[in-house]
Amino acid sequence: MTTLYIGLMSGTSLDGVDAVLADLPAGDAMRVLGHANLPLPAPLRAELLALNAAADNELHRAALAANALSRLYADAITLLLKSSGMAAAAVRAVGAHGQTVRHRPGEFDGSGYTLQLLNAALLAELCGIDVVADFRSRDVAAGGQGAPLVPAFHRALFARPTGAVCVLNLGGIANLTVLAADGLTLGFDCGPANALMDHWCERHTGRLFDDAGAWAAGGRVLPSLLESMLAEPYFALMPPKSTGRDLFNPRWLESHLHRHPGSLAQDVQATLAELTARSCAEAALRHAGAARELLVCGGGAFNVHLMARLAALLPTWRVRTTAAVGLPPTQVEAAAFAWLASAHCERRAGNLPSVTGAAGTRVLGALYPAA
Repeated sequence: MTTLYIGLMSGTSLDGVDAVLADLPAGDAMRVLGHANLPLPAPLRAELLALNAAADNELHRAALAANALSRLYADAITLLLKSSGMAAAAVRAVGAHGQTVRHRPGEFDGSGYTLQLLNAALLAELCGIDVVADFRSRDVAAGGQGAPLVPAFHRALFARPTGAVCVLNLGGIANLTVLAADGLTLGFDCGPANALMDHWCERHTGRLFDDAGAWAAGGRVLPSLLESMLAEPYFALMPPKSTGRDLFNPRWLESHLHRHPGSLAQDVQATLAELTARSCAEAALRHAGAARELLVCGGGAFNVHLMARLAALLPTWRVRTTAAVGLPPTQVEAAAFAWLASAHCERRAGNLPSVTGAAGTRVLGALYPAA
């Protein structure tokens, strides 16, 4: 049976869809055979962002947005297969994350929910490959956070018996994986990464993101604003914990800015970058004191200013991107969902209760067979 899988990821940053073609023979290391990226069309990006908050006609709008995203996923698969010289029939399954628009595990009724928009049935029709989707819900049903799900994959790829390693994903939200040398794995969401920085940059410069962090680097960190934001109770919570735009959104930012009127926009950007650096570095020091290496992935790995601040806050650590160990930062999360699709097809657990707090290990995802 083929060991080829495709992983698809559109993250909280809403910057595009990453698709990875990976060979995952049982018991062997992953080999990435191809990568493709498609940007989110501006209207779809705006709609997905709007659907993070309550609004009129949500069910109808969410269904249509899921259809549009599924078509974009299918286009990414087509581009990936063409560039890799591979036929759809050679791929065992697609692991498709979908777009998170709400994440409230354990809330309201004791179970809560997590919602990723995707029409997996439509995607299976369009690409002609089995699709595995809805990875997070089973962990939430088992009492877990449903996030982060990448630590099990990080352990398979990046763990070393010679010492502890941390993996930091800087997407819209930052999540940290702690890989102890003895096999213990921890993981949790640290707080905001690009979500607030991108919002502020677009609002004041018209650019979707702060290229290399240059705008933030030219600003001045506002100590009182920084301390106000760091006082957010989420940062002090012990894992398991996860978060998203439900908490760290423009309304949250404005609630702090109201207490600091007259702040220059560039200084606010510098302070948001420092918020990400500080919250991530402090989380690493608090939960991974034995580690001396931080591997960074996600779009934030290309933020030169942010990477420099992380290195400055962790002076005894080796801070570098996952490219240094063989997997480019933009491919890690998509590769993780290829790995999770293979786990589902092989009836292996995809979650780690030590990370999510679930009652036990579970096979994650739901299968939508190809026609």
